[in-house]
Amino acid sequence: MQSGQLTTETMVQRVAIIGAGVSGLASIKCCLDEGLEPTCFERSDDIGGLWKFTESAEEGRASIYRSVFTNSCKEMMCFPDFPFPDDFPNYMHNSKLQEYIRMYAKHFALLRYIKFKTMVSSIKKRPDFPVTGQWDVITKQDGKEESAVFDAVMVCSGHHVYPNFPVDCFPGLKTFKGSYFHSREYKEPEKFKGKRVLVIGLGNSGSDIAVELSHTASQVYLSSRSGSWVMSRVWDNGYPWDMLTVTRFETFLRDTLPTSVSDWLYVRRMNKWFKHENYGLMPLNRTSRKEPVFNDDLPSRITCGTVVVKPNVKEFTETSAIFQDGTVQENVDFVIFATGYSYSYPFMEDNAIIKCRDNEVTLYKGILPPRLEKPTMAVIGLVQSLGAIIPTSDLQARWAIRVFKGLYKLPPVNDMMEDIDEKMGKKLKWYGQSNTLQTDYISYMDELASAIGVKPNFPLLFLTDPRLALEVYFGPCSPYQFCLTGPGKWDGARNAILTQWDRTLKATRTRVVHDSQKHFPFLNLLRILALPLLLLAVFLMFN
Repeated sequence: MQSGQLTTETMVQRVAIIGAGVSGLASIKCCLDEGLEPTCFERSDDIGGLWKFTESAEEGRASIYRSVFTNSCKEMMCFPDFPFPDDFPNYMHNSKLQEYIRMYAKHFALLRYIKFKTMVSSIKKRPDFPVTGQWDVITKQDGKEESAVFDAVMVCSGHHVYPNFPVDCFPGLKTFKGSYFHSREYKEPEKFKGKRVLVIGLGNSGSDIAVELSHTASQVYLSSRSGSWVMSRVWDNGYPWDMLTVTRFETFLRDTLPTSVSDWLYVRRMNKWFKHENYGLMPLNRTSRKEPVFNDDLPSRITCGTVVVKPNVKEFTETSAIFQDGTVQENVDFVIFATGYSYSYPFMEDNAIIKCRDNEVTLYKGILPPRLEKPTMAVIGLVQSLGAIIPTSDLQARWAIRVFKGLYKLPPVNDMMEDIDEKMGKKLKWYGQSNTLQTDYISYMDELASAIGVKPNFPLLFLTDPRLALEVYFGPCSPYQFCLTGPGKWDGARNAILTQWDRTLKATRTRVVHDSQKHFPFLNLLRILALPLLLLAVFLMFN
């Protein structure tokens, strides 16, 4: 049988799901849709995972600060068969997203499958795993330990739990008399009033915290080792950035144009808002497609002097920070390390299952440990892209469950490892490092969708429903596209796609303005695409 073919069902029935964040909830629903029996273990007392705000960081759980907002707009980050309410803002506070997550869980009756305040302490193969593919899962609740057997496991514990805290990389830090901590401990700015604060790390968290503190601290310094592109959530003519840039046509242009042209267009676009070089933010590798920082206020705070961008820290003294360029900042009161997170699975008896090569996460399609005798474990929600995590996790779960049930046959182990190596080579080119879990959103989603028969059939769509085809290809690649056909088909997907701009505009048109266009103007789309189309025509003419 050819790899990738559909095949007959296997006996997988009982599925353990670790974590009740958005990935866990998507996995529960996908299991139910396929007739499986999910049991979700959640160590806290609520759903939401990362998006559930707590007043203080809790061990073993993701932690966010009070002011966190989403970086993906509502039409691009929803569950594919459950749009956000019309009156929800396009980008929302964490509490508003948590409200939506609860609505989703209630609508699909998912809570009954979750065991709260239950920590998974051990997952290991059963002795007969090569034959059955089953797992022993040991959990603890109220001091009581229980063991159960499951046919498959879906790990949905996320990657914002275990902080990367590189204190040994900064000489003198242990003699520093001020306070220093990881950004997961940060919650709100009041305690920093009148203080001098150094934030290390130019990512989304570092930028958010620096901007927020700049309104209360006496001075904020933002240290970056390699720089980063900074984008606003508000794009051309005030539309959400991702609804204009995350499109199939954009992906086609990037893959078709010569690399030099594609890189030039990319740098030109990223510098359109402001010239990054003038603000000390220009990334060392300007053509890398590494995820940019989303912050609407950072350039303003820099130009007002309340945030000062600095290079990497060389060393600390008792009261100061010495930077790589030789400059010194005296009287630093706080250092906040916004240095990201590491991947850890303390409940895995054999950690090499997921980190099977050089202690790096090695997963086929970013989901499946490739060297298991039976493909009955999936890691959901670990990959990162410019796309939102909710639709990504949903499609990953749908793909994984088709694999569990034997409805999609995997290629041989060597072929899976070669696929992983090939992807690593592409990541080195696009993102500057091969072991990153970052990937291109549309290409990745289409790869999974094609495997399980849910990718839109464009030739057929242009023939049978040209209006929908144009919106799907030239418009935003919204999650509804992956529910138009095949397993998980949703009857409301077509209407959701054709009305997505209406819901987007309703959130901002809160004062009636006459003589305005109801829909996203097609002429504006042509204006955006004019230069890429011209370059594409020139390229095709000479090749």
